[in-house]
Amino acid sequence: MSSWLSGWITDFFTYETTKSVVVKSWSVGIINRIVQLFIITYFVGWVFIHEKAYQVTETGIESSVMTKVKGFGYHANRVMDVADYVFPPQGAGVFCIMTKLIITENQFEGKCAESVDMFSCKTDEDCHKHFGSVLANGVITGVCLKSSNNSVGMCEVEGWCPTEYDGGKIVPMLEVNNFTIFIKNSIRFPLFNVTRGNFPSTMTSEQIKKCTYHPETNPFCPIFRVGDVLKYTGQNVAGLAKKGGEIGINIQWKCNLDLDIEYCVPKYSFTRLDAPFAKNAVSKGYNFRFAKYFKTENGTDFRTLHKAYAIRFDVMVTGNAGKFDTIPTLINLVAAFTSIGLGTVLCDIILLNFLKGAEQYKAKKFEEVSEAQIEASLAQSPGSQLSLKAGIKSSYDSGAISLATSDQPI
Repeated sequence: MSSWLSGWITDFFTYETTKSVVVKSWSVGIINRIVQLFIITYFVGWVFIHEKAYQVTETGIESSVMTKVKGFGYHANRVMDVADYVFPPQGAGVFCIMTKLIITENQFEGKCAESVDMFSCKTDEDCHKHFGSVLANGVITGVCLKSSNNSVGMCEVEGWCPTEYDGGKIVPMLEVNNFTIFIKNSIRFPLFNVTRGNFPSTMTSEQIKKCTYHPETNPFCPIFRVGDVLKYTGQNVAGLAKKGGEIGINIQWKCNLDLDIEYCVPKYSFTRLDAPFAKNAVSKGYNFRFAKYFKTENGTDFRTLHKAYAIRFDVMVTGNAGKFDTIPTLINLVAAFTSIGLGTVLCDIILLNFLKGAEQYKAKKFEEVSEAQIEASLAQSPGSQLSLKAGIKSSYDSGAISLATSDQPI
């Protein structure tokens, strides 16, 4: 029993290694080195340098955006300032600059004729099919209202009267082109406890008031001219003022924290977000409604309805930060060294299937051992070696068999 246990322990604490066959073939050797060079180039150039796989990355960026618009324009013979055309007034990351306004004044609750052409009628039955319609300016009552001289009338609605009519020609406020937008953005990468702002802390108030953003000459100025923003997206005020639109301002932070923190700066990009609908016949542009409410002397409520066409701006903040870390570096180094072995797999496929002398290579790479051979080897004296065929060289330092091209059958 003790001899069996001793033998098991001896067998357990042994080292096994694979047998190497050195094939001296120009074609296979060149393929092997090319594949290895390609793999090394990929990991060094793309994985480590471009993708910075040696870094731990933070993508959960925390961001705050504050905006402020300035400028004056004319609309319906009135001077419009910020309080008139910016919605909402709090200066959030999403805001609208009104370009055209349709006003319906002195609306009282009651019953009146609809103003939309689709609700025209000749009899009351024509209005019954519109019961429950959400496209009307009120609740359809089912009554067809006609003047004494016309055979065609309009369906009656119950709601705020008179109803809104937007068929008139209103000139939009084109001075929007020269309005300016101030954007104040602060970000934080919580993993690294790094905070940054979108303009240098050394910039004075006078410098900010005088600068205007330009992607090349003044990339860190937080003042954006509306006309320039639209130009960067391929649009203009004349094309957007009539029906409105949606513009995206993206602030991208990509920070390599292995470098000086001053290199962590924002990059701006601009796009038209509603571009897929720009050429649609319906649901084109951007508009919204709001009302201002009043009371008469006798306590009756009435309101002024506003339908505003506007350019909506969405300020979006994206980004990530990376810093050297040992764990991702080791993981990717192991992946790189492991992938280099793919060259051996490809060369083995070529040697075993496509090259002359493939059978001889198979014989040297794979050994078939039967029970009879095992018994015969056990009968030999300890330390003896099986003889090698003449012409096949054995390496003295590694035990590898070198198979030259001259050794393969022609």
